[in-house]
Amino acid sequence: MELGLVIGTKAKYVSIEQAASHIAGYCIVNDVTERSFQRTGNAGQWIKGKCCDGFPPMGPWLGTTDEIADPSNLGLWLSVNGERMQVGKTSNMIFTWGEIVSHVSQYMTLHPDDVIMTGTPAGVGMGKKPPHFLKAVDVVRLGVGGLGEQKQTFVSEKNDRNEAR
Repeated sequence: MELGLVIGTKAKYVSIEQAASHIAGYCIVNDVTERSFQRTGNAGQWIKGKCCDGFPPMGPWLGTTDEIADPSNLGLWLSVNGERMQVGKTSNMIFTWGEIVSHVSQYMTLHPDDVIMTGTPAGVGMGKKPPHFLKAVDVVRLGVGGLGEQKQTFVSEKNDRNEAR
């Protein structure tokens, strides 16, 4: 689960100080990852695990910069089947909004409606001992203070290789 920064105006080679003026608002992003896709083959692991149909759910709405008084102090949480797995605050993020937007704008032009995912709090299932991976019928709820909540029920889908996903 991550906070999404939604771009409002074109940004290319912006400074950290200019970056905030390019943000339209914030949203919840469930940065779902298909770990079995990441662990197979020899191609880059991030793209394979992040780009399945329906990834990543965003919303339920956009909190504009005038509606979210302090985006640097929002609570973040995620539960699986009622068990709290992740809890954090945006104040604990490694990089500021300005640093994130500025950095990304050095490599690509950001356009209105682009979304930058800012990073996840501690508690990702793969990092637990033993690891915890989602399975069919798991119910995931997540939220960000001031931006609402999401709920997804995971299902098994057969792909072309007849593997459960």
